[in-house]
Amino acid sequence: MAKEIIDAIGMKRALMRMTYEIVERNKGTENLVLVGIKTRGLYLAQRIAANLKKLEDVEISVGAIDVLQYRDDLPESKKEKMIHNQQLDFDITDKNVVLVDDVLFTGRTIRAALDALMDQGRPAKINLAVLVDRGHRELPIRPDFIGKNLPTAMNEEVKVSMTEVDDKDSIELINK
Repeated sequence: MAKEIIDAIGMKRALMRMTYEIVERNKGTENLVLVGIKTRGLYLAQRIAANLKKLEDVEISVGAIDVLQYRDDLPESKKEKMIHNQQLDFDITDKNVVLVDDVLFTGRTIRAALDALMDQGRPAKINLAVLVDRGHRELPIRPDFIGKNLPTAMNEEVKVSMTEVDDKDSIELINK
């Protein structure tokens, strides 16, 4: 059974609030880049960039990283066959990177994303923006920008739907 927690308007508001917080924390947009974790993190990063364009009239570089090859729960035999390669088409060295994802849970995806980012360059700093923080961390990772804190039980799942891939915007809580 699914219960809608945030609708399209609520999601838009949360992203706009996060955009303002990103500008404030970075004291503007100079040297700012957005990197979304595939798949929905990329679309969220693109939406934040569009908000920045409206607010600050600047074009911010947006890229995507695929963290699958960096996961610590992959068997070593698969890891050995993978090549860590360039994923971004812009340099992040000395940039203020905002790493964007849809749901923060255990922190393992973010740890993998940090490894992937470090293979791309050496940023001046990295901030984390997540649409939903559901708790249950297994690693000492915390977001800098949060759309919605949503404490969950382990038998619940958070489903983020986005028009780019799901034909609607919503955040639902699902009992497994």
